[in-house]
Amino acid sequence: MAEFTPITTQEQFDAAIADRLKRERESQAKKYSDYDALKQKTAEQEKQIAALTKEASDAAKKYAGYDKTVAELNAKIKGYETDSVKTRIARENGIPYELAGRLTGETEDDIRKDAEGLAKLLGRNENPASPLRDTETGEPDGVTAGLKDLLHKMKGD
Repeated sequence: MAEFTPITTQEQFDAAIADRLKRERESQAKKYSDYDALKQKTAEQEKQIAALTKEASDAAKKYAGYDKTVAELNAKIKGYETDSVKTRIARENGIPYELAGRLTGETEDDIRKDAEGLAKLLGRNENPASPLRDTETGEPDGVTAGLKDLLHKMKGD
């Protein structure tokens, strides 16, 4: 082994550790050489996060009332469907159209039971109102036939 010599002056100490300090500095410089690139990348990502956060908050403000609107529209649709079912069941049970709105129930079976009970109270109408139909017969009477014939002659048919 090498013989140990004690260090007695600052110059001897500096000379002895200068090589070790140089190696440590190179090691640290190598370890943190990409620090500036990472710092720049982090700054860019923070800008992007801020932009996306602003965009998300703007979108949230824009669409804030849409959930409420959708819920209201769904409630209206359910009301229309219920009214349609009530009208159909009232017609099937011979209940006048004016009383169809008075039927109660959440499901079609509940509404049907209520309609049957109401029909019993009203006395069931076996011939519910049917759509209007043409009351004219296919054969015109003598006067109408004469007028039609005159019209055809004037047209030149």
